[in-house]
Amino acid sequence: MKRALRVSRVVTFVYFVLNGVLLGMWVVQIPAVEERVGISHAALGGFLVLLGAGAFAGMQVGGRLSDRLGTRTVVPAAGVLCSVTLVLPGLAQEPWALAVALLVFGFGNGTLDVSMNAHAVQVEKAYERPVMSAFHATFSVGGVLAALAGAVAIDIGWNPATTLGAAAAIGVITVLVSARGLLPAEPAAPVTSTEAEPAGRSRSVPTRIWLLAVLALLIMLCEGAANDWSVLHLKTVLGAPESTAAFAYGTYAATMTIGRLLADRISARFGPVAVLRYGSALAAVGITVVTLSPWISAALTGWALFGLGLSGCIPQLFSAAGHADPGAAGTNVSRVAGLGYIGMLAGPAVIGWMTHLMALNHTFLLLTLFCVTAAAAAGVLRPSPERSRVVELTP
Repeated sequence: MKRALRVSRVVTFVYFVLNGVLLGMWVVQIPAVEERVGISHAALGGFLVLLGAGAFAGMQVGGRLSDRLGTRTVVPAAGVLCSVTLVLPGLAQEPWALAVALLVFGFGNGTLDVSMNAHAVQVEKAYERPVMSAFHATFSVGGVLAALAGAVAIDIGWNPATTLGAAAAIGVITVLVSARGLLPAEPAAPVTSTEAEPAGRSRSVPTRIWLLAVLALLIMLCEGAANDWSVLHLKTVLGAPESTAAFAYGTYAATMTIGRLLADRISARFGPVAVLRYGSALAAVGITVVTLSPWISAALTGWALFGLGLSGCIPQLFSAAGHADPGAAGTNVSRVAGLGYIGMLAGPAVIGWMTHLMALNHTFLLLTLFCVTAAAAAGVLRPSPERSRVVELTP
C-alpha cells in the first residue's frame, strides 16, 4: 500500500504539471491565434470570458462526477478531454469557431482542475499530512515548461495547429500511461443522524463551505489582479523600462512557486489556519508596499512578498473543502474552486474599472482589504466539532 500511495502522489504531480502545460501552451499561442482569426484585443477579452465560463461549468460537472464515479475514472477522462480539445483553438479560422473551441477547451480544463484536486485531497488524506501545496506548485512548473516549449515551437516555425496538436498528443499519452497509478475510490463515509437528510431531499451545503468559497474568491481575485496588473504598475506608475517591469510578475510568480513548495511543511507544523492567517497578512503588507512605494526596488520587494504570502492560501482552502465531507469531496472542491475562479477572472476587470476613479496603485488598497479579511477569517479552516467527532469514531 505504501508503494501504491507513493506512486499515486507522483501521478498526481504529473496531472498538475500536465494541466499547467496544456493551459500554458494555449496562452503562448494567443497572439498567433488572435492574428489568424482576425480579432481585436478588445474582442479577445470577450472570447477569454467564454474560456472562463466553460471552465466554471466543467468544475461543477467534474466535482459531481468525481463523487459519483470516483476520481480514478474522472481524472483520466478529463485529462484526455482537456488534451484533445486543446488543438481546437489552433484549428479555428473564424471568430465563431474560436468561441466554440475556447468554450469546449475551458470545460475540459475545468473538469480536469477539480477532479485532480479532489484526487489530491484523497492522497493527502492517505498520507495523513499536508501535501496539497506542492501539487499546486507543480502546476506553476507546468506553465514554465509550456512557455519554453512554446518558444521553441515558434522559433522553428510551427503554426498554432501543429504546436497545440503535438501538445495534445503528448497530453493524451501522458494521461493513459499515468492513469493506473491513481488511487481507487474511497469507501463511503458513515452518515451520522445529524447529517442524514429525509428521503427525496438533497444534502444541504454547509455554511462553512460557502465561507471557504468566499475566501477563495477574495484570494484568487488578488492573484488575478497581480497576473494582469503587476507589470503595468511598474511601467505606468513608476516609469520602469519594459524589461524591468517584467520582473514584477517574475518575482511574484517565483515567490508564489517557492512558497507553495514550502507551505506543506509549514502547515504540518503550525496548521492550515496559521498558513492562511499569516500568509494573508504578509500579502497585505506586500501589496501595501506596492501601493505606497515610489521606488522600483521596493515595489519589486512588495510584489515578491505578495506572491509569497498568497502562495499557501488557496491549497489550504481546497484541502479544507475536500476534507469537510468525504462523500462530497469533489462537489465541495468544485464550489470553492468555481467561486475562486470567478474571482480570478473578475480581479483584472475590477482593478481596470477602478482606474477610472483613481490611480492604478491606489486601486491595490482593495487587495489589501481582501487580504486583511482573509487573515481575520482564517479560523474557518478549523474543522467543525461534529466532523472531528465523526472522523474519530470512524474505524
